[in-house]
Order: sequence, then C-alpha cells, then structure tokens
Amino acid sequence: MGCLIGALTLGVAACGSDDDKEEGGGSGGAAAGEISGSKLTIYSSLPEQGASGPQTKAIENGAKIALQQVGGKVGKYTIDYKPLDDSIASSGAADEGKAAQNARKAVQDKTTITYLGEYNSGISKVTIPILNKAGIPQISPANTYVGLTTDEPGSETGEPDKYYPTKKRTYARVVPKDTIQGAALAAAAKEDGCKAVTIWNSKTTYSAGLARNVEMSLKDLGISVDDNEGIDPKAPNYRSLAAKIKSDCFIFTGEIESNGIQALKDGASAGSVQFLYGGDGVVLKDTADPKKGLPANIASKFKGTIATLDPEAFNEDGKKFFADYEKAYNETTPDPYAIYGYESMALALDAIKRAGEPVSRQKVVDAVLSTKGRDSVLGTYDIDENGDTTLTDYGLYKIENGELVFDKVLKAKAN
Repeated sequence: MGCLIGALTLGVAACGSDDDKEEGGGSGGAAAGEISGSKLTIYSSLPEQGASGPQTKAIENGAKIALQQVGGKVGKYTIDYKPLDDSIASSGAADEGKAAQNARKAVQDKTTITYLGEYNSGISKVTIPILNKAGIPQISPANTYVGLTTDEPGSETGEPDKYYPTKKRTYARVVPKDTIQGAALAAAAKEDGCKAVTIWNSKTTYSAGLARNVEMSLKDLGISVDDNEGIDPKAPNYRSLAAKIKSDCFIFTGEIESNGIQALKDGASAGSVQFLYGGDGVVLKDTADPKKGLPANIASKFKGTIATLDPEAFNEDGKKFFADYEKAYNETTPDPYAIYGYESMALALDAIKRAGEPVSRQKVVDAVLSTKGRDSVLGTYDIDENGDTTLTDYGLYKIENGELVFDKVLKAKAN
C-alpha cells in the first residue's frame, strides 16, 4: 500500500547525524550478535489514527492472534508485542517523522528482534534505512511499491539500493508487489471489455508507482490510456478533472486516506465511464459502506484488487484464523488486512524458531530471506533474495449490499 508522503528529504533530515549515533550505538552488539536473556520484542509501526485506523486495528489484531497461537513464546524466548502509532493526531495521516521515531525506538531496545511495518510504502522509505543500519528484520503487511525491493518497472532511479546503507537486505513483505497488482487491474479491465482508460493517482510513492505499472500493463494488452493524472488529495472535489474524461473505464490507484472516496465518486460521474476500478488502497470495508464510502449507484460499477482470496478457498490454517478472529473480536468478515497482520507475525515467529538458540537479529534476517515453501494462511510461498513473496494471485472484489464480495482470482503476470 501507499503513503501520504510529503517531502521525503525532510523525513530523512529528521533522521540525520544524531540518529546515526543512536542507530549505531543504541543496540550495542545485538545488531549482528546474540540477544541475551529470554525476552524478545516485536514492534509494529502503523497508522492507528485517521482513515487507515480500521486497517491498522485489523493488522494488529491479526498479529496478536498469531502470537497467541504459539502461547506468546518461541523456544525459551517470551515474545513481547508492542504496537506503535506512526500517524499524527492533527491529520490522522502516517508521518515520516513519527515513523522515524518508532524505528529509532526499536533500534534502542536491545531486545528487539523484528519490526512489522510499515503500512504505507512511502513511510517505509524512511524506516528501512534506519532499521537496516541496526540489522533489524523488517516485515511489511501491506507495502506493494516496487522500488522498495527491486528496480523493476514502476521504480525510480537509485532504488532499491539507496534504502539499504549496509548493502545487505533486511526487509521483506507478505504481499505481492505492484508489478503484479498493475497487471491484475489491467487484466480485470481487459475482461470487462474496456477500450480506453483514464487513471488517477494520488501522487504518493505507492499510488504513482502503481499507476505506472497499470499504464504499462494496459498498453501491453492493447488498451488505450487516455490520461494518467496526479490529483491533489486535499482538493474538495475533482469535478473539473472528471469533466475531461472520455474513457469508458476509470482506475484510481490511490488510497482511501488520499480523498479516495471523493476521487472514485467524481471519476464515476463522467458520463462515458462504465466500469470503475481501484487498487488495494481502496478495497476496504469503508469503501463498500454506503454511509462512509460509495453510494449504491456507483458501488455497482466498482471492482478492486487485493491479495486476499475467497475465505472459503483457504486451507485449514486460514479457516482457523477466521474462526479465531471471530471468536476474539466478534467479526465474521474481518477487514482484508487482518490476515496480512497475522501472516507478518507468523512469518516473524517462524523465522525466530528457525534461527535457533541463541538467537540474533542476523540469524532471523537470514531465516526470513531463506523462507521456502512456507505453508501459510495466504497460501504456499517463498521469500526471494529481494524480500518479495512469490505469491502472485490477486483477488478481484466487487460491492454488493454495502459489503466487499469476492468475485474471482486474477492470475496475473508482472509487466
């Protein structure tokens, strides 16, 4: 997923020379060596406030279930889970400076063994280097931006190497990157018979990158792209932009917190638009809720991609997760991000177990990046040398009666 990212240089400046001292010395010898004692800490850093708050709560709840299922222990180690908020009250948005503080907090804690985050890809641009210097394994439950792990289409110059100052990888994610999601959105448009598409993005790291991936995939399929427009998330509406749309299909690659509902409403208002699509930044319960999201007349046009498949198709582990989640939180259909939170924590715990005793951060990094044939609630996958999952299936969702409803599996290939 993407992020509300302002000037990245300001975020980096907030983690300047003073922080370098903290990153190098706060963790002592634990960065590469063994962690003494029998207590380990796993931090998460996610936006608990604002429009992304419900997704964060679902991720945190999912992580807690994974930890509860192992009794809060791996071998001799008791695992303490500490969720941190990377958003600020004034806007409710994820904030680079706040996330940098969270990362430094984890660095300064000698018991830190893993860091779950971020939710926003642009925020991970700030925290990956801080954690990388300290050798702390980082697992994201939501990041899809290509440039965090590879220089494939959709990335920017210098990515991803500039995020890894040690020249060693410490970051992984449990969701497929946007070369896959872009192809999935294009495949959905192709299946619906789209002839021309207008794309709006929110100018964030995630959204602009996904928009580039979607555009390339559409053109590969012979579908015309009339426009790829960056919108102002703070604008009251986008009616003047919508008046220019002549396409029969409209795709929004932005986030719900980037005024996504208004963008979808205004994009759908163009008389030529027959089909409406969104990426995983808006495939959320709030989007489907007519009181908070899309009214019924627009919702009927909407389809969106997210790497969560039909709950009925999950294996026994997946079914147990949904049963445990309902029992713990009285929700029969949790937000799609809940299962990502679960798997992020489950992967971390599995890596700690495989690292053996005595445990060290480097051993856990090595275990995460050598994950092969993991049978998980998301399906069987590897983590490759870049930190990417080998999962490629995306779910296509539609809205019926104010609820997100699974439509079909999209088996997309990266552009």
